[in-house]
Amino acid sequence: MKIIGIIPARYASTRFPAKPLIDIAGKSMIQRVFEQAKKSSCLTDVVVATDNIRIEEHVKMFGGNVVMTKESHQSGTDRCYEAIQSYDPSADVVINIQGDEPFIQPGQIDLVASCFSQESTQIATLVHLLTSKDDLFNPSVPKVIMNKANEAIYFSRHAIPYVRGKNESEWLSSQVFYKHIGIYAYRTKVLAELTALKQSSLELAESLEQLRWLENGYKIKVELTDLESVAIDTPEDLKKLIKFL
Repeated sequence: MKIIGIIPARYASTRFPAKPLIDIAGKSMIQRVFEQAKKSSCLTDVVVATDNIRIEEHVKMFGGNVVMTKESHQSGTDRCYEAIQSYDPSADVVINIQGDEPFIQPGQIDLVASCFSQESTQIATLVHLLTSKDDLFNPSVPKVIMNKANEAIYFSRHAIPYVRGKNESEWLSSQVFYKHIGIYAYRTKVLAELTALKQSSLELAESLEQLRWLENGYKIKVELTDLESVAIDTPEDLKKLIKFL
């Protein structure tokens, strides 16, 4: 099976312009993501998909694969589809690797790829056990609930499920919650179909594109990972990471 890892890397960002090029202990963020992805045992290849010539030149400088894509894409999913069409349309599976997680674990990539050993898998993603009250009630941390077949039922920025009859301070001790890890994998033919879908009402309400897929009847396979990853969304996140390092 040919599995291609694609790292979408936009230059423009409302909260953190030029984020892929920021320096983290001597290497750019995009280089760190690329090098971590290359450690995966399941990927046939890894490529950066960008809309900016500075990022393109930088990736070439450190020896990475890169393709240019349009600036107008609304999501990383759309950028991944354009990239795979020009880079390797024969790929069986595309894994969308977040470009703002410089320490993503190769094991996470391998785990989401393993979902496609089942012929029925259309889309796959990861979740992590949620143990922090701050994360539980933080709208920037999407939560997910699954059925018994480990397929996503719903994603939300709100804490789900609601625990009736309990004070919010008791929720974590009385119910299991999962937070979504933002790595997606798709069969290439399914990816083509997803990019043709119009935005849905739930997607617009929560600002979560995966709800569009669920509303249109697609199934999202979910695997539980015990590996953590750190996303850098703002300059403040970077400061915290540097302090931690």
